Amino acid sequence: MARTGRPPKADSGYHVSPHNSNGYCYAATQPSVIDPDTGKKKYHYVHWGRLEDGNRFVPGKAYILADPTERARLIFPDDWDVSAIEELVGNRKPGRPAYDGNDVNRFYGDVWLLDQLADKLGIRKDLMVVFNGNAEMVNDILTLAYFPIITEYSYRRLPRWQRIVKTPSDRELTPSYITRLTQSITEQHRKELLELRAARLDEEEILAVDSTSRSAWGGNLADIHWGKNKDHLPLPQTKEVVAYTLTSHMPVYYRTFPGNMPDSRSLQVILVDMDHAGFKDVIFVTDRGYESIRNLETYIIKGMPFIACSEAGNGFVLEQIKAFGEFNTRPDDMEIDPVLQIYYKQIDYTYNVKSKGNCIKTGNLKINLYLDPVRRSSELVYLDSEIKLQEEEIMTRISERIPCEDDASLKRKLRYFKVQYDQTTRLIKSYVLDEKKVSKARMTSGFFAITTMGLSMDAIETYKHYRLRDEQEKYFQQMKSQLHFDKQQNGSEEGKTGRLFILFISLILTSYIRHIWKTTELKKLFESSLDILDEMRPIRCIEHTNRARIITPFVGDQVDICDAFEVTIPEDCRPDYRSRRKEPKRRGRPRKPLTEREV
Repeated sequence: MARTGRPPKADSGYHVSPHNSNGYCYAATQPSVIDPDTGKKKYHYVHWGRLEDGNRFVPGKAYILADPTERARLIFPDDWDVSAIEELVGNRKPGRPAYDGNDVNRFYGDVWLLDQLADKLGIRKDLMVVFNGNAEMVNDILTLAYFPIITEYSYRRLPRWQRIVKTPSDRELTPSYITRLTQSITEQHRKELLELRAARLDEEEILAVDSTSRSAWGGNLADIHWGKNKDHLPLPQTKEVVAYTLTSHMPVYYRTFPGNMPDSRSLQVILVDMDHAGFKDVIFVTDRGYESIRNLETYIIKGMPFIACSEAGNGFVLEQIKAFGEFNTRPDDMEIDPVLQIYYKQIDYTYNVKSKGNCIKTGNLKINLYLDPVRRSSELVYLDSEIKLQEEEIMTRISERIPCEDDASLKRKLRYFKVQYDQTTRLIKSYVLDEKKVSKARMTSGFFAITTMGLSMDAIETYKHYRLRDEQEKYFQQMKSQLHFDKQQNGSEEGKTGRLFILFISLILTSYIRHIWKTTELKKLFESSLDILDEMRPIRCIEHTNRARIITPFVGDQVDICDAFEVTIPEDCRPDYRSRRKEPKRRGRPRKPLTEREV
């Protein structure tokens, strides 16, 4: 029987020693593993970094991406210089450091502004907590988040970009390093970041929850499925859910789902996931895609306030429309808003749900009904046109003996008629207008409804709050156009998790920039939020060996941008320079001010 080796202790340390390989000297350890086939120990080298100038340790990828508990097990020789580790965790000495690299003159203005916003919004602070104070890793993630905001290129161009732009990361972010970095970001990191972002929300924050589809190039991801792609591309897709605050206009939550999952089925997971992440006392705003009886009853059982758009032809909403009876321009008991030019009425409605055991939960809902007369007129004209076109289609199929497609296609194309056809030849034998469906369509034309619970808003207030979520669609467009994240470009599950994490950081920054641009004087100065970064770009950072860095002056609209974002311009860079010279004090008692007579 073969003797097995003794497994290493989980908390034992590893002595780091030099290891020469391929002309380089590495700081390495030789941890052991037990071969499951032979039961014997096997050793392999792990290179944690390089040794320079004899004994100066420079951390490498393995050390930077390692867990803090794994780093703590490393035992370095006493005569090694490990000061670079202190810089890695951000423990830099106070004072104005001198630059010790090659002489460079790089663009810096747009990156500087994003850096200031990352500090102002607490993004850098939250990332430092998530990654246990690893400042270098945080700088790498911020660099990856800034790159798609500023440029229109893929990450393959990132090393070239770093040569002309000063970025938070000092190292060259090659494609191989980016892959390892994104694969090291886990679900634990995501959850910790969401918890920190949730803690920054105000009480009773209103969150708009919506999803968008994203195409995928690779075929190895589990979440990709064929479906109706919103971009009309013949590619598999995933579904990305994002929650935005309607007050601060920033994303605070994200999750991915399979591309074939309906929005109404995903809401249950979203609610549980956000509860685990610490989102308490928030108000959810959802569109009609998330409407279902199950979701409504979930809100009631949990006592969660919500604002949800409802189908005019569904359940209790249709019941309220039927109660209006016949009318010409509008129902008699609906009021009009002179600004919005719509009719409205708020109706109290009680919905009882059976909870655990025999407990009954009562939901005090408010059904906010709206009627747009212009929209009603156009929908009635469209309905009559559709009925006529569908009847002409049926007559053509009968006269030319054109067989029907599958039942689903037939129902979709001729939805206002009941069609009888031969089961063998699939030729139409007879047809009749579906009076019930047509009557329902005429009745609900021009109507739309928003259901709320737990909110003291009238119908117009509810409508205005719900309209704020339209801005979310612009954020999705921004994600797919400006950030170039319209497609999944990674092939591994680990890489997808990391890429979504970085995309979330980018979305926070771009959403805030867009919000400030829209709500300040910057909208008069710049045509888009992208123009703000373009204006800041010419500012340079000049770094010469053994000298402190120099930032070129801020001029013109660059000063207005900083004032709008309420960020402090670096010392000596603002145009209104004030002399540091101090007037010498004169000796003696100060002269008394002259009286009116003395003058």
